[in-house]
Formats: sequence, C-alpha cells, structure tokens
Amino acid sequence: MQTLQMSIYVLVFLVALALIFDFMNGFHDAANAIATVVSTGVLKPQTAVAMAAVFNFIAIFVVGLKVAATVGKGTIDPAVVDQYVIFGALVGAIIWNLITWYYGIPSSSSHALIGGLVGAAVAKSGTGALVGSGLLKTVLFIVVSPLVGFLLGSLIMILVSWVFVRSTPRKVDTWFRRAQMASAAAYSLGHGGNDAQKTIGIIWMLLIVAGVSTKADAAPPMWVIISCYAAISFGTLFGGWRIVKTMGQKITKLKPVGGFCAETGGAITLFAATAMGIPVSTTHTITGAIVGVGSAQKMSAVRWGVAANIVWAWIFTIPASALMAAIAWWIGTHVL
Repeated sequence: MQTLQMSIYVLVFLVALALIFDFMNGFHDAANAIATVVSTGVLKPQTAVAMAAVFNFIAIFVVGLKVAATVGKGTIDPAVVDQYVIFGALVGAIIWNLITWYYGIPSSSSHALIGGLVGAAVAKSGTGALVGSGLLKTVLFIVVSPLVGFLLGSLIMILVSWVFVRSTPRKVDTWFRRAQMASAAAYSLGHGGNDAQKTIGIIWMLLIVAGVSTKADAAPPMWVIISCYAAISFGTLFGGWRIVKTMGQKITKLKPVGGFCAETGGAITLFAATAMGIPVSTTHTITGAIVGVGSAQKMSAVRWGVAANIVWAWIFTIPASALMAAIAWWIGTHVL
C-alpha cells in the first residue's frame, strides 16, 4: 500500500467519515439485536437498545481483529488504496444505508461497505484491483450466513419444543422471557464483535496510506479500536426503529421462546464467523434465524413475501453501493 501526501485536514475528515459510517452501522443494524426481544415484549425499546449498546462495546474485550484484517487487506489490492478510494467507499455505503433505513429495509451495512470498496477500487484501477479470494469468501457468506442462521434457529426451536413438550405455555413463556435477555445480549456481543471491526479495517488502511501507521504494525492503534466500538455502540443506542418493525413483526410472529432460539442461532453463527475472520452480515444472519424459527413451527407462519423482498435487498446491496461509491470516487478526485 503506497504512502501518499495527504493533508491532516483530509485525514481527519476521512476518519470522521468512517466513524459516521460506523455510527450509522449501529443505528441501521440495531434492529438485528433488539427486534426479537422488543417484539416479544420482553424488554422495552429503550432498555433493549441500551443493553445492546453496552454489549456492542464489551465485544472489544472478547474478540480479536481477524475481521478487520480481512476488510483492510483481503478485499481490494492495498496498492490501489488512497484517500479517494476510501472516500468513495464510505460515501457509497452511507448513502445506501440511508436509503434502506428510510424504507425500513433490513439490508447489510457490512456488504454496503464491501460494495463501496469494490466500486471505488474498480473505478480507479479496474477489476484487477480486486482480491478474488477475499471477495469470494465474503460473497459466499451472503448465502451461507442466513442458511446457517436458518438451520440453527430451526434446530434449536425443535430441540426446545421437544424438551419442554410437557410444560405449560405459561411456564415456557416465563422461563424464556428470562432466557431471551441472555440470548439478546449474546447476539449484541456478536454484532459488535463482527461489525465494528469493518470500520477498524477501513481506518487502518487509511492510516497506512497517510503514513501514520506502517505495514509492520501488528495491530491498528488502540484509539482506532476504542473509537470504532464506541461509535457503533452509540449508533445502536439511537436505534433504527423503522427496521425494528420489519424484523420483529413482519417476517413472523415471535414469542419469547422463538426470540431466544433465533438470537441464539444467530449469535453462534456470528461468533464462528468472527473467529474465522469472515465479515458476515448480522442482518442476513438474524433474518435467516427468524425464518428458521417460524418455519420450524409451520411453513405458513412465515410471511414469505416479506422475506423475498428482504432477499432482493441483499442481492442489490453490493452492486448498488458499488455504483454509488464509483460516482463518489469521481467526485472525491475533484474535491479532496
């Protein structure tokens, strides 16, 4: 990755822009962590987002930085990265997040950022700037993460139904109202651990480009790590309420036991992906788990039309954010 002359003002602006994206990631994706626990009535909305924000930040002490390394070095060729590519990627991702938030569409902030990187890099240097292996892994998990979430959510739901087959509905509801607080906390931990690292990877690239950090650095500066986890936590605290309704009510009607199973299946998927350094979508993961829980009860319990609309948003996220990023890259080359 080449070191370029960059004014301190441009560097500060781009770091701030990255943290704005991180804040919006938490704001946009808050529904992933709290929709089920709010829709089941276990926690009030403000209590739920506060808990989610706390566990988003606590993830800093639990997970490593493998995902940050994948985003920073395994998506596009580091040699093509400059301030214009970073600007284009962030602006493209932010615009797509705003559009999907406004319409209440639970799209992936993670894949919007990946799409932004791809679009800006291709606009600058063509398709040769892409790292095929890293992108293939990311694109593959667009399919894999919701399928794994679906499988785990449905299996856990079936297992729980078998274990509590002789229990009364009231007893099951009481027990899982307590258990769902733990599962929601676990999912929030997984959300913070995977998603905050994507912005860490972006700022890490930017600092190397600016000559502030070097390739020899074993890890990004601690201030980058703390600020990214803080930004996504504050974003979660404000909550993207438009998307909460879609995730928690429109896909399938959830009870506390279903919310627990969806969150647990989703959390396991996120922890596994983070351990492997794979930047997955928390949106895809929890959606798959919710559909799995609903279909484990009966297929008609899932509103498949709503689920299909969400899948279309997933398909369009990377190309749409890439197009916006390419345009933003061109603008950036004239204004930065």
